[in-house]
Amino acid sequence: MKVLPFFFVFPPCLRQLQLSAALLRATALELAILAGHLCLYPSGIAQERRRDPVGETVVLPETSRLPTTGRPHPPVVLLHGFVDNRSVFVLLRRSLTRHGWHHLESLNYSPLTCDIRTAAELLGRHVEEICDRTGHAEVDIVGHSLGGLIARYYVQRLGGDTRVRTLVTLGTPHSGTRVAPPMSAHPIVRQMRPGSDVIEELREPAPGCRTKFVSFWSDLDQLMLPLETACVTHEDLIAQNIRVTGIGHLALPVHPAVAAGIRQALQAQDAAPGVSGAASVA
Repeated sequence: MKVLPFFFVFPPCLRQLQLSAALLRATALELAILAGHLCLYPSGIAQERRRDPVGETVVLPETSRLPTTGRPHPPVVLLHGFVDNRSVFVLLRRSLTRHGWHHLESLNYSPLTCDIRTAAELLGRHVEEICDRTGHAEVDIVGHSLGGLIARYYVQRLGGDTRVRTLVTLGTPHSGTRVAPPMSAHPIVRQMRPGSDVIEELREPAPGCRTKFVSFWSDLDQLMLPLETACVTHEDLIAQNIRVTGIGHLALPVHPAVAAGIRQALQAQDAAPGVSGAASVA
């Protein structure tokens, strides 16, 4: 006799109750994270000052380069989401630093930015400056929500695949999201809608794109509609989609399990820098 998993012997009403309880827990966590982030938000409004790998502020001549000897990891650029700033990555930065990443940089783009393309060009200039200053030929990028879409546009449409080794996205609407129609008054939100010019550009062929994409998506992300829009599904891109369970949109940049997954993704590239081929993990 076939034995069903315990969950499936529950009546549908109880399975729905279990899902509702998970959603309630995720919502409570989202509210707690939001409250904490509002306290930290003022600390991230100003652009980050240049720092050397041990955390001391430095002023470098234009021709100076920091030595790369003894630093196996390329710089990691952290890119925040819509109406946010670099303070969202406080816990992720701490996690990466504790595990051996010493060159972490954040880029704030203005909440008044009205075009993903413009923000992607700014990111490109920032990446070039980092590479010139540090002597590294490549960087890794971690982008939350809109930040991931900006970084993807830079990689896929502006030639950024020559500079970006790995792009990790957290709750990014790669195919566009239909959530919160009233927010469409903002032009950059309209660009995150399914069928927008930007989303359609990202559907176009991208043969030879060198960057590896790692997309974390959550089964309780209430800002992604549908949920699978946070997955990279382009046939020309080297992509790994990682499902996260039980947390919402705001928890993705701060949750310890996601931080561990990010570290694992970046370490995999350190071990096999020439990896190619598409993959999908649910």
